[in-house]
Amino acid sequence: MTNFRLTFPVSPLATPVRYTDKILMVGSCFAEEIGERLQQYHFDALINPHGILYNPISITQALHTYLDGKKYTTDDLFRQNDLWHSWDHHSRFSGVNPEEVLSGINTAQESAIRQLEEADWLIITLGAAFTYSLTSNNYVVGNCHKVPAASFYKKLLSPPDAISALDNLMHRLFFRNRKVKILFTISPVRYIRDGVVENNLSKAVLMQTVHHLVNKFDRLFYFPAYELVIDDLRDYRFYKEDLVHPNEQAINYVWDHFTANCLEESDKQLLPRVAEIIRAMQHRPFNPDGAQHQQFLQTYARKTKQLMEEHPFLRLEKELKHFEGR
Repeated sequence: MTNFRLTFPVSPLATPVRYTDKILMVGSCFAEEIGERLQQYHFDALINPHGILYNPISITQALHTYLDGKKYTTDDLFRQNDLWHSWDHHSRFSGVNPEEVLSGINTAQESAIRQLEEADWLIITLGAAFTYSLTSNNYVVGNCHKVPAASFYKKLLSPPDAISALDNLMHRLFFRNRKVKILFTISPVRYIRDGVVENNLSKAVLMQTVHHLVNKFDRLFYFPAYELVIDDLRDYRFYKEDLVHPNEQAINYVWDHFTANCLEESDKQLLPRVAEIIRAMQHRPFNPDGAQHQQFLQTYARKTKQLMEEHPFLRLEKELKHFEGR
């Protein structure tokens, strides 16, 4: 039979991710999709403390602020359309009150500083190689916040520029955290607002950058999320209606490959048991006070306790409280 689909083997990580690992994830919106699944299964994962970032320069700038222990001040904010913003951060931090904006930014900053200091894994998802720099001082911004385009220079990074930024970060990071390992992925999101040809050029820069670094450092690895969607699934039915973002099916497919090839074998066996607890918590009974549902709650309270006793690193207190009616 003719094969109308290309599949390829995904190499398992030489050092797999474990449930007990601390994970920091930074980068594009695709990082959030995978990160949220890790959090759902109760991995200790902190996702995008700066919000979504796309290009290598903005991502490295954010990580340098964690290494510096930076605390943001009003000097780091600007006002546009009655809202206060940070050039370094996603618009989810923006607001009408500068004190509240800074509070949100610095709370996330403190969490990121702690997580990176102790991290076993840093997962970086690069989205695009295009940068936007302020015309006033050439500063590369993480988000344009709907400021008029005339305020920015747009540039496609060269591979040497991207490599240099990330290479410098790696040296500094490895000096500060002797155990951290870094897993690179490239987002399969197609940034067609830059243009179809331009998007492909951008992804090519990221590919060359990542593989140069992975070949240079022993503690760097690559997971082919981009190839799984673009070359394996390779069909618009695996994209949302915007034809840009992978849909739930595609994300689940990438997640399945991630768990199969990146997780410790013993932890893979835990996932179905944790998933069962999560599904049970999401169950909405027809009669909450009925004897059948009360028996259901008792059963899953017992299963949750047993799982926590067997694996003390699993933080299932919220689920246990739900089943015990507390």
